[in-house]
This record gives sequence, C-alpha cells and structure tokens, in this order.
Amino acid sequence: GTLGALPLAALADRFGRRRLIAAGVAGFSLVNFGSAFAPTLAILAFLKLFAVCFEVLVVGVVTALVVEEAPVESRGKAVSVLSLLLGLGTGITVIAYPLLAPHWRWLYYASAVGLVAAPLIWWLLPEGRTWQSVRVTGSALRLLLEPRWRRRVAVLGAMFALLAVLLEPAGLLYTVYASVVLTWSPTFISILVVVSGVVGALAYLAGGYLTDRYGRRGPAIALTIATAAATSLSFATGAVGFFAGNVLWSAFASAATPVFGAWSGELFPTRARATAEAAIALAGAIGSIAGLALVAALSASAGLGGAIELGGVAAVAGALLLFLLPETKQQPLPE
Repeated sequence: GTLGALPLAALADRFGRRRLIAAGVAGFSLVNFGSAFAPTLAILAFLKLFAVCFEVLVVGVVTALVVEEAPVESRGKAVSVLSLLLGLGTGITVIAYPLLAPHWRWLYYASAVGLVAAPLIWWLLPEGRTWQSVRVTGSALRLLLEPRWRRRVAVLGAMFALLAVLLEPAGLLYTVYASVVLTWSPTFISILVVVSGVVGALAYLAGGYLTDRYGRRGPAIALTIATAAATSLSFATGAVGFFAGNVLWSAFASAATPVFGAWSGELFPTRARATAEAAIALAGAIGSIAGLALVAALSASAGLGGAIELGGVAAVAGALLLFLLPETKQQPLPE
C-alpha cells in the first residue's frame, strides 16, 4: 500500500496539493466504505492495501502543505496540531470499536462521510502559495536522485526503517504481551491504552513547542533514543515497568512526530517534498516488515519480549544517523 502512494505523491508535487488531498480523501473513504461489504478476511486485507496507499498519500501531502504555509517560526507547532488531529481520529476509532463490537462493519460505513468531505476540500481548500510560487520542471523522483537530496532521503529513510524495526512489532504485539506474558485483564489493558493516549496527545503539542524553540536535529535524536529506551523498558521489566514504559514510549514518540514532520518538510525542495514524504514512509514500511520477521524468528529462543527488545539496538543506530543531517530550524524552504 505504501508503495502505491509514491507515484501519487509525485503527482501532488507536479499538479498541486489541493487536488491530491481531495482525491486521497475520496479514495480512502471509498475503499473503507467498500470494506464494510467484504465477504472474507482475504478481501478485507486486499482492500486495506488501497486504504493504506491513500492514507499515506494524504498524510504526506497534508504535512508538506502545513510546513509550506505555516509561519517559519511556528512550523513545529503547526505540525503538532495536525498530528494531534490525526491522533484524535485514531483515538475515536479505538474507543468506538469496543462499543460497536461485534458490529465492526459500522466503522467502515462511517467512512462515507469522507465522500462528502472530498468535494468540499477540492472546492474550498486554497492551493498552497509556496507550491504555486515555484516552477515545476521534470520528475520529482529524478530530482530526489540528485546527490544533495539523495543523501538526505537515504539517511532519513534508513532512520525510519530502523526505528520501525522496533516500533512496528512493539505496537502490534504489546497487547498480546500484556495478556499472555503478564496475564493482564482486558480492562487493565484498556486503562493502559487510555492513559498512554492522553499522555501522547499532550506530547504532540509539547513536541511542536520543543522543536520551534530548540531546533530539529537535537530534539529528534534525543526523542528517538528516549523512545527506543522506553519501548525496550516496556518489554524488559515486569508489570510496573511495562505500564510506565508504555506511557513514556507514547509520550516520547508523540513528541517526536512534529519534530520529524517539520524537519522532513524543510529538508527537501518544494518540487519534490510530497514525494520525499512518501519515499520515507515506504522505507518505514520496509523496516516494519523486517521488524515483524525478526521477532518471528527470535521469539522462540529469546521470548516475545526479548525479541522485541532487540529492535531497540536498531532504533538507537537509526537515531545516530541523524547527526548526518543539517539543522533547518527557521531556514527558508528549498525550492
């Protein structure tokens, strides 16, 4: 799914942000609405590929638009508000599912709202002035292959891939670990999810303030290492450490989101910014696959918690790669 977002993001760099945001919202909503009628799990999974494609497209293009249009001194805060809104949307789904179960298809029916919103986005959302001010020539992918931009894509993509080696299996399997290894009840797991979500929501805003005040590179490195440490702590200790580690992991990872959102937007030219966001997301998806495969291979010998912990080494290595990227706080966006 993430791979499909790459050529679509290139269209956003060539034809503008507004059209592709509207098209992405329409596509995502249509696929999700169609998922409500999926007769088998295989078809539901197949439709999920397209949903992920449009989701990655919209998140990347919207992030690019926010970075381009926000005041230079407040880009981090602007991205933090976007991150908070995205997190709230996910939170609504998490809260709604237990209330609607076993009628899970109702969540997909609700996606039809996006089909109404998409035309409004097309008509009412102004095209970005920054994108309009540049002259788009040639392929965005070809531009990113130039030495200056290629190095930045490689470093940031490698970092997100290595971080995903830890966070993807940790995020997917922490409830399994809590119920099977720690023998927690569903109620206690739900309490953890709610507390972590609330702390994470506040951390989005804190991260935006932090990066606008102290820059991109330093906070990004510190928060990535802290995320790796907190996540590994969750699976290396008992019940108390698991709870505390999860809350801290949510806080650090959420605070890092606006830092990376602002930084990645500032690192790449307007003519290829959305394409760069999609390429980095693709690298993260590859890291996610590798992380799940690693845990599957090691869990028999190291245990589920131990296998996930080992991903922390990859995440820290990814954080150290960020020293290779320049600081971009309050600098003009490259065209």
